[in-house]
Amino acid sequence: MKESNKGVLITGMIVVGVIILALIYFNFMGNATGQNTISSSGESTIKVLPDFVTVYFNVQTTGQTAANASDKNSEIVSKMKGSLIAIGFEDDEIKTQGFSVYPEYDWQSGSQRIKGYIATHSISVEVPIAEKEKIGKVIDAGISAGAGINYINYELSKENQNKYKIEAIKMATEDATAKARALAEGANRKLGKLVSISTSEFGYVPWLAYAEDASGGVVKSGAE
Repeated sequence: MKESNKGVLITGMIVVGVIILALIYFNFMGNATGQNTISSSGESTIKVLPDFVTVYFNVQTTGQTAANASDKNSEIVSKMKGSLIAIGFEDDEIKTQGFSVYPEYDWQSGSQRIKGYIATHSISVEVPIAEKEKIGKVIDAGISAGAGINYINYELSKENQNKYKIEAIKMATEDATAKARALAEGANRKLGKLVSISTSEFGYVPWLAYAEDASGGVVKSGAE
């Protein structure tokens, strides 16, 4: 598979949903004396379409000096940014996640000798789902310039994460209440007042569409 084809394949996978899970724990007082309680838990799962796709690039260059490695890196990044701006991105939408320059050592002689320097630049580009046709173009822009792809995530905005978490909590609460009521009725008891309620940590994990493993191979994950 050619590198430039990866984006075309990935754009067709947007039907994958995001799963948000909430757990609720209830304690209900079983009678007026407070000697008996009923504990129940509820859960809910919400699947939603992601808001945007983030493509994470890595630019790595080598040179005899730190300056030489950095200059080569800057050339690739500059070319990549130019291509991305040409297809409609603003400069501030092309975000640097990290940059470093470090020595590369030669250990074959039995002693530590610097044989050159390595410069790495990590860059991310977000593509709204409404503009998903740009994903392939973004990937091509990076690869054509000389960048590599670290991974590609389907993600959900913080605003929608909070929105759906609240909805999930409400649904889990209803589930826990229904279970507690069923337990009470099954034991021929009447459900009393609420004693305590707590929620577990709920999280959102972005769906990984593509990643490159340590050997340079492709790792794809997710549900079809």
